[in-house]
Amino acid sequence: MPIIFRHNKLAFLFYSNEGDPLEPLHIHARRGSSIAKFRIADDEAILAESYGFRAHELNQIAKIVLKNRKLIERKWNEYFGT
Repeated sequence: MPIIFRHNKLAFLFYSNEGDPLEPLHIHARRGSSIAKFRIADDEAILAESYGFRAHELNQIAKIVLKNRKLIERKWNEYFGT
């Protein structure tokens, strides 16, 4: 479960097994027991699922994901070999 980067108390990560076949580009954000999954397509961070975060927190996380989109995409390709 590689952590790609941290922002304040949030960890942004991939899971080592992201499905077979591999799911499309996405990132998980975790803080304590709260977790959210954002798919990344075009210039959007699309919420796929969330547990424990409030709506305003999810909006902020989506902005962080978009700001770091290039890093996330590069690390995804390096890690999963796509």
